[in-house]
Amino acid sequence: MTSVPRLDASLEETDRQYLFHPFTVLKDHEKSGPPRVIVEGKGIRLTDSHGRHYIDAMAGLWCVNVGYGRPELAEAMKEQALKLPYYHAFSSMSMETPVRLAERLVKMAPVPMSKVFFGNSGSDANDTQVKLVWYYNNARGLPQKKKIISRQRGYHGVTVMSAGLTGLEGLHKGFDLPLPMIRHTTAPHRLWEAEPGMTDEAFSRKLADDLESLIVAEGPETVAAFIAEPIQGAGGVIVPPEGYFREIQKVLDKYDVLLIADEVICGFGRLGKMFGTNVMDMRPDLITVAKGLTSAYIPLSACLVSEKVWRVLVDGGEKFGNFGHGYTYTAHPLAAAVALANLDIIENDNLVANAATTGAYMHKRLHEAFGQHPLVGEIRGKALIGAVEFVAKRDGPRAFDPNLKVAPRIARACLELGLITRALPSADTIAFSPPLVINEQEIDEMVALARKGVDAVTDELVRENAWHG
Repeated sequence: MTSVPRLDASLEETDRQYLFHPFTVLKDHEKSGPPRVIVEGKGIRLTDSHGRHYIDAMAGLWCVNVGYGRPELAEAMKEQALKLPYYHAFSSMSMETPVRLAERLVKMAPVPMSKVFFGNSGSDANDTQVKLVWYYNNARGLPQKKKIISRQRGYHGVTVMSAGLTGLEGLHKGFDLPLPMIRHTTAPHRLWEAEPGMTDEAFSRKLADDLESLIVAEGPETVAAFIAEPIQGAGGVIVPPEGYFREIQKVLDKYDVLLIADEVICGFGRLGKMFGTNVMDMRPDLITVAKGLTSAYIPLSACLVSEKVWRVLVDGGEKFGNFGHGYTYTAHPLAAAVALANLDIIENDNLVANAATTGAYMHKRLHEAFGQHPLVGEIRGKALIGAVEFVAKRDGPRAFDPNLKVAPRIARACLELGLITRALPSADTIAFSPPLVINEQEIDEMVALARKGVDAVTDELVRENAWHG
């Protein structure tokens, strides 16, 4: 029987009693409750229920691009809520703000796009993309062409389809995932997948060959699409080698396979350009955006659809009738109003340029702080996204025993010091993805705290005789 908390119970105790947390060890949380309850945010900083302050080096979950506490976004919410808080987009009905936002997204798209379908999260948007791909091939008379290829360590969401597309085993265990039409190919992770001394050209060719071998083994007539983040985020901030997507595109073109660019993390300035598609030289047929679209002030996602795909979808109506897909909150007018105001901030405050210049400074400081650290195997990223991966042996390299939980321990040590970073799954890696408003002085503070956290855990490992340097 569940105990009833006291009337004067703390927020932590009430949370422990009632709130079901995502990506959490449930037994531990049931016992101990949350490590922090965040109550306020301003710029790049957060405050907890006990008045302690933190630098948010992760912009929430890679998403609060314009920083916390922007009055412009609060005003956009208020104005739209008073004018029209909700209406639906079913049966051709429409509203002003989603129309304006769709036009803006198509015009700013990194490659030519035709239409925009709105959802609520990156997860449901990637589910929508898969349904669009299936509909597309059914309309073309290719009912067997349904398999979707993702990459190991890729992250595409947690719905039934998108969790399977995600190439992280922890999202599959206990859920009967992935679904049988999903496949995974090699991640472009140089530290663990490239041969010693391999050039970018050779590594790109090897990765493209791996993809082609998988398509041929499965049967090209059964493979519909390949989904990829420009830079893999939650899987380790993995930057593909130079020329990677050019080689991948040759394979996709050869076997009539669509490319879905998952821009959920990279879109809207994170990589120093508005979209990662441009940074990484991708030619997608479909693009998924979310997170930075509203800087997470309100849930919203979008699927950008090319004219190539759109024309087939339209023609498919003759065979299938009404397009039977959509959500209660598709094209939500309040969310669209916030997105429009958010895009104004990104453009007016030159946050994309700031991500490029300040991001370059962040990587300079990360290399200065960690380049010679004995626990560090690799420092990687681009603009305002970065990662430091820790290894037991640098030359080789050799990973730590997962039971040591090195990266989670470092993340906890950083939290105690006033820095929120994140230990990424399936590797001893911590990430940096601060709001795009961060400045050089704040980066210095962020990196210095991270170095203190790493040194503290290094000392612990030595004392435990778990690492000898």
